[in-house]
Amino acid sequence: MQIGMIGLGRMGANLVRRLMRHGHECVAYDVNPSAVQMLVKEGATGVTSISEFVAALDTPRVAWIMVPAGLTEATIADLKQHLSPGDTIIDGGNSMWQDDVNRAKRLLADNLHYMDIGTSGGVFGLERGYSLMIGGEKELVARLEPIFDALSPGIDSAERTPDISGPPRPGEKGWLHCGPAGAGHFVKMIHNGIEYGMMAAIAEGLGILKAANAGCDERQHDSETSPLRNPEYYRYDFDIGAIVELWRRGSVVSSWLIDLTAHALMADPSLNEFSGKVSDSGEGRWTSQAAIELGVPAHTITASLFERFSSQGSSLFTDKVLSAMRKEFGGHHEKKS
Repeated sequence: MQIGMIGLGRMGANLVRRLMRHGHECVAYDVNPSAVQMLVKEGATGVTSISEFVAALDTPRVAWIMVPAGLTEATIADLKQHLSPGDTIIDGGNSMWQDDVNRAKRLLADNLHYMDIGTSGGVFGLERGYSLMIGGEKELVARLEPIFDALSPGIDSAERTPDISGPPRPGEKGWLHCGPAGAGHFVKMIHNGIEYGMMAAIAEGLGILKAANAGCDERQHDSETSPLRNPEYYRYDFDIGAIVELWRRGSVVSSWLIDLTAHALMADPSLNEFSGKVSDSGEGRWTSQAAIELGVPAHTITASLFERFSSQGSSLFTDKVLSAMRKEFGGHHEKKS
């Protein structure tokens, strides 16, 4: 099949490569000409503008957009001017699902189809395949099945769930039609919210292990320092990297996240490359907001989101207020180290 890709960053470029490996024809466009030329050398058809992009696609056209969520609306508006009735726009980025619902309605008025596809796999997706969470019309999903089969990991990428046999069930091939417009990005949003919580739990556990030698330190004894009770219980100098390697093998918490953490610690045991300022791209916020609106408790995900805010410096004024109040009511002076 033929498909066009707008946005050739880390994800978009590798989506094109994987599709071409499976024999599909790709038209590639990006505002960065060098990104286009790189894929042209690998067999893609490169273009230099949105109008040229649309002209290079056979009808009914399929245009997949892989740009940051903040640029999606403008990209669709530009693309829409050149499309014909029956063409399809796919948003594979991390848009908010409510935007998908609204876009699908607007585009339908012009006889244009819209799909939202939550795409997970990161920089490893080229080789491992991408987990695709799809929202849109059933008929369109059926027509584009060869595209989804090419991009997804396939049924053999994981052992089948015990007691399942026969033809692949929904989700087993690594892609799933989740429902109408917005459903794909809603499922991907929850996926990323879960990811926030899992990452936070791993990081917190390793943080406790890292601090478990506190009993070996000489602590100051003053009114501003809570003493460590029974320091003899905290004299462990753990090899964090070795523990993570251990957990990769046979442990209940073994996972791809643990695998990636092991690799990071092998390359930089002290993680000196990182400042500890953790970004949030929106999905954690939207997951927490949806949980509030639905009345569903989401303690872990919400706490992990707040931890990311704190790492970005958002708690600095809050912490200053706490220090100020302690000084006001008790004459406590802030410790500088």
